[in-house]
Amino acid sequence: MTNDPVDGEPPPLVAADLAQALIRPGGLWREIRVVAATGSTNTGLLKAAAAGAAEGVVLAAETQTAGRGRMGRSWVSPPRAALIFSVLLRPADVPASRRGWVPLLTGVAAVSALRRVASVDAVLKWPNDVLVRHKKLAGILAEQNGGAIVAGIGINVHTSPPGPAGAAATSLEAEGAPVSRDRLLAAMLSELEHLYLRWARDPDGCGLREQYQSMCDTIGRTVRVELPGGRVLAGTAADVDAHGRLVVRDAGSLTAVSAGDVVHVR
Repeated sequence: MTNDPVDGEPPPLVAADLAQALIRPGGLWREIRVVAATGSTNTGLLKAAAAGAAEGVVLAAETQTAGRGRMGRSWVSPPRAALIFSVLLRPADVPASRRGWVPLLTGVAAVSALRRVASVDAVLKWPNDVLVRHKKLAGILAEQNGGAIVAGIGINVHTSPPGPAGAAATSLEAEGAPVSRDRLLAAMLSELEHLYLRWARDPDGCGLREQYQSMCDTIGRTVRVELPGGRVLAGTAADVDAHGRLVVRDAGSLTAVSAGDVVHVR
């Protein structure tokens, strides 16, 4: 599936090749779209979901001009410098209390794919970052509209834009792990399909929580959590619970956090 570079530039993604490799009877993926540019792949799929699009649509972009991270942060990438895509999911049989696992599930798929095809020691930072050597390699954002959930991910392949608030970032190229974006996207979608279908059948018994815990670099660390509303919680990250919340131990008490920015305190 890998395309050869032209004049030293990363080759474009080819939707037809990806569809041929990934769309199969009984599988999750129904349609793979690739656009040259968009404001945000998440926004595009949320609009498609509102118009009735079925589960299993993938939207990838060579560049996005109005990408969003958590807490309303902007995320912009030069053309073909990153792997940027979103997927449309409709986990109708999953209880609402368990749907917060979608961004964490996406993170597990990303780490599994990156370890397999790029051979990097990727780990997860709760709730939505993929790290290599304590530097941010990828970010995940999941958004819900009714029964639809759109999960988007941006993976730095050829450049390392600054992380949030100046945090260190990296790319696969900087890590000496060159891998084509089409190969990485195929691996990501394959891992995501496997994990999601298993989770959708049995959210509590599929082993996702244990898999996430084994990949999560936040658990066991001293952390500072910046909560919505300006509050700050400091303590030790003790666990990720059955709802996907980070459990922080502070002065002997346990607090479950469903949303917030986590800083690993060294």
